[in-house]
Amino acid sequence: MGKIVRYIATDGSAFVIACDATDMVAEMERIHQTSATVTAALGRLITAASMMGDLLKGKDDSITLRLNGGGPCGELIAVSDSDGNARATVENPVVEIPLNAAGKLDVRGAVGTNGQLYVIKDIGLKEPYIGQTPIVSGEIAEDITNYFAASEQTPSVCALGVLVNPDLTVKHAGGFIIQLLPGCEEDMIEKIEASIADIPSVTQMLSDGFTADELAQRAMRGIEIEKLDESRTAYRCNCSRERVENALLSTGLQNLEEMAAAGEDTQVECHFCDQRYVFHPQDIRRLIDSAVK
Repeated sequence: MGKIVRYIATDGSAFVIACDATDMVAEMERIHQTSATVTAALGRLITAASMMGDLLKGKDDSITLRLNGGGPCGELIAVSDSDGNARATVENPVVEIPLNAAGKLDVRGAVGTNGQLYVIKDIGLKEPYIGQTPIVSGEIAEDITNYFAASEQTPSVCALGVLVNPDLTVKHAGGFIIQLLPGCEEDMIEKIEASIADIPSVTQMLSDGFTADELAQRAMRGIEIEKLDESRTAYRCNCSRERVENALLSTGLQNLEEMAAAGEDTQVECHFCDQRYVFHPQDIRRLIDSAVK
């Protein structure tokens, strides 16, 4: 399982959340059979969603990140609960494009930069909170940083990384987010800037054996911090036959009558985990009966 940790500066002026999302991203790749570049892109997004979900306060809260920059991979979606358990899907899981100028996977080229990042928080209100910011880089981490600054007015630093093996499996994945808290003094800002000025990439640190705790500590090097909490996370889908039944009912009785009259099985596939739910005509008829009672 993955691990998320949270630390705060002892003076309460800044905090950092860091995670090792290797197992989560590996399961994502196994389910969706993504190409290397899409694995890197969607893996970064699900890692960000997991950390942002862990920051939610309510037990039943959730967060959804939707990103569509007009690139060949199409729309990417990642959803997390408040424990950091996340799931993801992508419109086009296989995209083959050349490496970028630095000789690395071209996440920006796969995602594109002509679009928006949507952050949707379901925190128990009548309507979900929806934040929207333009994509500034397509590299994911910079877009998350921009979202926090522009939509939540929270100065932040986000770093994400996914390292893909030659056989397309996931070797390492993780990230961290640093945020300044109200009352943060210029001295703390300078310390954080100094700490991240020469910080290695997330994948390099994970390859060197860094744990989630060590990612957080390295991100806040030179700053006195104390640990707030930690949690275990996993790739987790909340689909169920009952949820699919409710979705079918929401399509309306007329649609269900047409499905039952066709005399064929109806198959519904979850986009997040590829679970298939089969409804025979008699199952559809029972749904209709339950709706009219």
